[in-house]
Amino acid sequence: MKIAMEALWEEVRELSLGNGTEIDHLNSPPTPLQFLRDYVSQNKPCLISSATLHWPALSSWSQDTYLTQSLSASPNVSVHLTPHGNADALVPFPNNTLCFASPHVQQLPFREALHLITTTENSDSNSNTQKTVAYLQQQNDCFHSEYSALSSDCDDHIPWATEALGSLPEAVNLWIGNHRSVTSFHKDHYENLYAVVSGEKHFLLLPPTDYHRMYIRNYPAARYSYSQESGEFTLELEKPARYVPWCSVNPYLSPENMEAEMSKFPLYFNGPKPFQCTVKPGQILYLFTLRF
Repeated sequence: MKIAMEALWEEVRELSLGNGTEIDHLNSPPTPLQFLRDYVSQNKPCLISSATLHWPALSSWSQDTYLTQSLSASPNVSVHLTPHGNADALVPFPNNTLCFASPHVQQLPFREALHLITTTENSDSNSNTQKTVAYLQQQNDCFHSEYSALSSDCDDHIPWATEALGSLPEAVNLWIGNHRSVTSFHKDHYENLYAVVSGEKHFLLLPPTDYHRMYIRNYPAARYSYSQESGEFTLELEKPARYVPWCSVNPYLSPENMEAEMSKFPLYFNGPKPFQCTVKPGQILYLFTLRF
């Protein structure tokens, strides 16, 4: 049975994505037909270069003064705060069980929010002097609500993707963080196009057929609460109780727990490696629905 399962993993991955650990990389945007035929209809991710080089954002957003001045008269933005940068992820609860922890969300002027992000970026993640990691990661079309003053710096939509998918984007989000912000394995129920404007975004990707390797389990939902006076976080379970199905695997193992984690999740750690991708300014990553 084990040999047959491993053979099935390899066959499915090779048919849809090839037998390497890297996804297709296009040097220029595809035509709508090519994108639909070669990627959307085949549920196949791809990285597209030279996709947004014409956006004014690529030059202007690298300047903090431009962003703060452009958003100075805008409403406050939603800042997501955690002690370690792992928002919407599994963390230990005081009783040594795992829970699904959501971040503390605070409304701040953009200038203050950006200061929090850059402060934590320049701090040591192992230091006790900086216990807060800030991330602008609001959902629900936040680019048009919280950052509308920047809308002229980007195209309203990606024309070749809009034609291939048959609709305009349902939501456009802007996320700003630093190297300490980490997103755990998860899947989205919609098509995604990720465009990087400044910095880099690193992805580990797995096809939906690897669902059984993710060890999806139900975890109690909790939320961080942050005290500005003490600078400390508390983690509280939601009431009434709510459970969230989430991936149990953390691919980034520390030396002290490596052996234990590998023994708990052998299907992941002994199976095919995830696909790796780094998205840089001017590039767009296409991810289809239900991909991890």
